[in-house]
Amino acid sequence: MTDIKSKIRTIPDYPKKGIMFRDITTLLGDARGFRKIVDELVQVHAGSGITKVAGIEARGFILGGAVSHQLSLGFIPVRKKGKLPWETIGEDYALEYGTDRVEIHADAVTKGDRVLLIDDLIATGGTAQAAVNLMRRAGAEVVGASFIIDLPDLGGRKRLEGMGVKVLTLVEFEGD
Repeated sequence: MTDIKSKIRTIPDYPKKGIMFRDITTLLGDARGFRKIVDELVQVHAGSGITKVAGIEARGFILGGAVSHQLSLGFIPVRKKGKLPWETIGEDYALEYGTDRVEIHADAVTKGDRVLLIDDLIATGGTAQAAVNLMRRAGAEVVGASFIIDLPDLGGRKRLEGMGVKVLTLVEFEGD
């Protein structure tokens, strides 16, 4: 049995002083650890009527791709502004200073799709909230959001649950 939390590297003061960065590349590099997280993210959603999996750039692509493969579903890349080559729809969200934007291809979601949103970590929830709003505007129902890591002190999980989105996380780290 692989302990997920022990496979996640913590890097102090990255990207700036006072931040404890939770690095999942060590978990992804461990075959058993990677398999365990994908299995856990898949098992809870198998047979739930999901029609597509959406992954938030960039680590959400790795996890979402693996989960969509295991569930035999299509994958929607949720990208930062200007990274997709065709017609897009987007959603702006607030940062500490300024705003950012996530986008999907205009034809990535069909009205009535039931989407599972995936990323590696939920912190303040700003990016995930923007992705949920984007999926909903495109006509999809977001049936859940799954993350490896929750930083509960930053309130992202509560923010998504306040939008009516069921949230699954595999481990928690206190602080930021």
